Amino acid sequence: MDQVAVLIPCYNEAVTIRKVVEDCRAATAGYQSTIYVYDNNSKDDTAKIAAEAGAVVRHEYQQGKGNVIRRMFREVDAQCYIMLDGDDTYPPQYISEMVDIVLRKNADMVVGDRLSSSYFTENKRPFHNVGNVMVRKFINSFFRSNIKDIMTGYRAFSYEFVKTFPVLSKGFEIETEMTIFAIDKNMYLENVVIDYRDRPDGSESKLNTYRDGARVIRKIFSLYRHYKPFRFFSWVALLMLLIAIGVFIPLVLIPFLQTGEVPRQPTLIACGFTVATAILSFYAGMILDSMVQKNRQEFESKFIAARNAKEQLMQKHENI
Repeated sequence: MDQVAVLIPCYNEAVTIRKVVEDCRAATAGYQSTIYVYDNNSKDDTAKIAAEAGAVVRHEYQQGKGNVIRRMFREVDAQCYIMLDGDDTYPPQYISEMVDIVLRKNADMVVGDRLSSSYFTENKRPFHNVGNVMVRKFINSFFRSNIKDIMTGYRAFSYEFVKTFPVLSKGFEIETEMTIFAIDKNMYLENVVIDYRDRPDGSESKLNTYRDGARVIRKIFSLYRHYKPFRFFSWVALLMLLIAIGVFIPLVLIPFLQTGEVPRQPTLIACGFTVATAILSFYAGMILDSMVQKNRQEFESKFIAARNAKEQLMQKHENI
């Protein structure tokens, strides 16, 4: 079992991967550490160069960053995990600080916060800047949190987080998913402000601003419905109720008060069904919320089991 495992998901990063591996090795020199590069069907020499630089190279053949992270989390055992991209945009000099927070303060996730430092001046893609700010506001508002950077690929994790986090996303929305999971499960999160530098010449981003941005927004609303069903379905119920009232008063109630007749009976029936739908939505939210609470209770047992498993692995490692 490693004390520190550096996890680097890669796709066509031959230009930068040697420097990233070498910098990570220097940054983790004081720990019992292993650097893992997980190649995701690269068409260049990423895997070969990483192996030459001394990294343990493994492969994930299902395309997508979420698929790569699922594989990494399943296969690697460590007391602390550092995850960063292979594009040399995240300086490894912050690794020791992030590891210290996990090992000494028992944090479950440490977020490398780009948005509080150099991101907006270094990043040359303005729509990415807007998207990062919008996603951060959405999540902090919906989930009542104070995460400084939702989309960062520079993070540290505890063993317990890695072994209890169910990876469902396939692509770049994985960062959003893991952030919301940690918030919902009341895990201990910390932010570390990091410098960010744009990709060097010859290195190209794999993130599509519009397609992947739309996926992230859909993921936020999907997870909001999943983790906060009472709030979600209460808003749906309120919307349906307002629609019913907005149609009922001018088209049914006022003519009835004026003439004593209901001129639009189909409208009255439609309003009745809309109100019924609002009531059903409200009660569905209550039922699902009870299920979510039960899942949180069950998660605590899984979290304790993961902690016990870590202690057993550490003891086994010491005996060896």
